[in-house]
Amino acid sequence: MGENTVDPVYADAERRFKEIEEQTKRLSDESKRYHKAVNGMLEHQIGFSKAIEEIYKPISGRLSDPNSTIPEGNPEGIEACEQYRAVVLELQNTLKPDLELIESKIVEPSQELLKVIQAIRKMATKRNHKQLDYDRRLNSVKKIKDKKEITPKDEERLYKAEAELEVAQQEYDYYNDMLKNELPILFQMQADFIKPMFISFYYMQLNIFYTLSSRMEEMKIPYFDLSTDIVEAYAYKKGDAEERAEAIGLTHFKTGYARSKLEATRRRHEAAVGGGAPGAPGAYGAYGTAPSTYGAAPAAYGAGTAAPAYTPPATGYGTYDQKTPAYGQQPAYGQQPAYGQTASPTSYGSTPASIPSPVTAGAETCTALYDYTAQTAGDLSFAAGTVIEIVQRSADANGWWTGKINGVQGVFPGNYVQLN
Repeated sequence: MGENTVDPVYADAERRFKEIEEQTKRLSDESKRYHKAVNGMLEHQIGFSKAIEEIYKPISGRLSDPNSTIPEGNPEGIEACEQYRAVVLELQNTLKPDLELIESKIVEPSQELLKVIQAIRKMATKRNHKQLDYDRRLNSVKKIKDKKEITPKDEERLYKAEAELEVAQQEYDYYNDMLKNELPILFQMQADFIKPMFISFYYMQLNIFYTLSSRMEEMKIPYFDLSTDIVEAYAYKKGDAEERAEAIGLTHFKTGYARSKLEATRRRHEAAVGGGAPGAPGAYGAYGTAPSTYGAAPAAYGAGTAAPAYTPPATGYGTYDQKTPAYGQQPAYGQQPAYGQTASPTSYGSTPASIPSPVTAGAETCTALYDYTAQTAGDLSFAAGTVIEIVQRSADANGWWTGKINGVQGVFPGNYVQLN
């Protein structure tokens, strides 16, 4: 590491120059940001009044029935929104000259000063490069002179290094002296230029805030009570709206409950359309069905409400005549048995006897813990103790599994069985 040239006078001038550079850039950025912020605030207020006006508009019934329109709007609130929007639009026109003045008297001059500062910054960078060249040449000469024995070759190198050092010193002194002499002039001019700009910017902002304050204070909109405390006025206008909203059941809607119910409904619909064919997603049981034996089995997946009555599908499975047979008469395929009558094994809702069923070798099986009667087409009925061959099952024990008994395939609740 060689010696570095240090000029205290220039170092102080460069420090002050950096401060001027930062101040000018900050003035330019803040003035532009303020100009945009005032415009953006007024535009936001206009948009806000339009949004509130939409909320205050009356809620209508069916569009085809004009008599169904319910007068639930807020005419006073709508009128207040329109009046407030008119005030803000007037403020936009009033403040437009002041904002243009900021652009022409603050933003543009500060941008011009920044261009001058950037040119001087390039000159200062060039001066620093010349200093590095000068220090490098000076260290080369000193290194040769510090040798104990100087050979003729060293003398030749020394002569060349001294010539390069002289040129480097002249160039460094030129830029260094120029900046030391002219930067103080810039500092004085900058003070005469920047200080009035800050003062002008202050008074421009003061005028804008005064205009906003005075115009808003003069705002005569009966809907607003500007004489009371803002928090008290808000609490008074709100009244018991929060309590009434909490009393509405829809505000406590749970998405998880709805999702499981919608999934069960979708599966029942697919079973009705597809007829519960093997391999297709069948009806995974009526939502909220209960086991056939009181207190014996857990409710099917998603239980919680009373089971709806089963309606035979219009197409697919069960397209035969759905009339209920007379008492004591055997029901036809797909028919509902009469009251008190037991369905035949051909009915999808029948419960098979508790006998072992043939199972494919190596297949996964489970044993029924409770009786289960099919709630819709595609369900698999079984009695407690029946061995069921599992075709497909989910990781959730409370989900719907697909199984097979004596060649008949269907779906059943997983919490009715136990894996073997």
